[in-house]
Amino acid sequence: MVRRYDFYNITAAFKTNTGKAFTNTATMIATETIIYQDESQSYEGVIAYDSETNASSPIIMIAHAYGGQAQFDVDKAIALAELGYVGFAIDYYGQGIRASGPEEAMQLMNNLNADRSLLLQRMQTALNTAKALHVGDVHKIGAIGFCFGGKCVLDLVRSGEQFAGAVSFHGVYDPPAQTSPVKIKTPVLIQHGWDDPLATPQDVLNLTEELTAKGGQWELDAYGHVGHAFTNPKADRQKEGMFYDATADKRSWNRMKAFFEEVFNNT
Repeated sequence: MVRRYDFYNITAAFKTNTGKAFTNTATMIATETIIYQDESQSYEGVIAYDSETNASSPIIMIAHAYGGQAQFDVDKAIALAELGYVGFAIDYYGQGIRASGPEEAMQLMNNLNADRSLLLQRMQTALNTAKALHVGDVHKIGAIGFCFGGKCVLDLVRSGEQFAGAVSFHGVYDPPAQTSPVKIKTPVLIQHGWDDPLATPQDVLNLTEELTAKGGQWELDAYGHVGHAFTNPKADRQKEGMFYDATADKRSWNRMKAFFEEVFNNT
C-alpha cells in the first residue's frame, strides 16, 4: 500500500468574556492518499484522521457518487475525522479514473451496474483495505454512501459482510439480479428524500421488505418535499428532482452521528 499525506489545521474561534476573540488550533487533521490493489488494478483512496488519533478510533468508509471519488468525499472524510473517526474515502472505479462530465459518469456507473458481482468485489477490496489501515480500530468499521455510493454500501450489506453499521444517503435501492439468501448481519440506516425520482416509494418499500426478509436490522428516515442528492450543495436541478436541501442535509448527518455512536458502542 502506497501512502502520501498532508495536514489540515482545524481552527475554532471563540470570544472571551472581554469580547476579544482567540483561536484554538488544537486539532490537526492529517490526510493521506493511499494506493491499494486487487488482482486486476489499483485504486486511490484518501484517509483523514486526527493526527493524535489512537487505535480506539473507529473507521468509516465513504462510498462516492457516480462521478467517482471527488472533493465532496474527501471533505466528508475530514468531517468524520473532526468527529473523532478515521474517514476513508474509497474508490471503486480505479486509480486515476474519474468522470469528466455527466455522460462519462453515467458510463462508469453503468459498467458496474451491469456487473454487480464486480461492484461487490471492489467494495470488499475497500473493506479489506480498511481492516489493514495503520490508524484506527480495524475491528470497528462503518460505511456511508451517497447516491450510487448508497447502492454500493447496500450491496456490501446484502452480501452478508459483517461490520458495525451502514448508512445510505439518497441511495439507489434496486438489488442485484442474482442475490443470495444470506442473513444480513450489519445494521442499516437509510436517509431518503421522499420525492427522489431515482428511488420511488415502491422502491423504498421493496428495499425494506428485502431487508426484513433477510433478518436485517434497519431504520428509515424519509424527508418530505426532498429529492435526490439533498446532501450536495452543488445539486440544483430542481425540475429533475435533484437538489440540495440544507435542512435534510443537517438532519441526516446528525442522525448518522447518533447511529454510529450507538453501533460502535455495541461493537
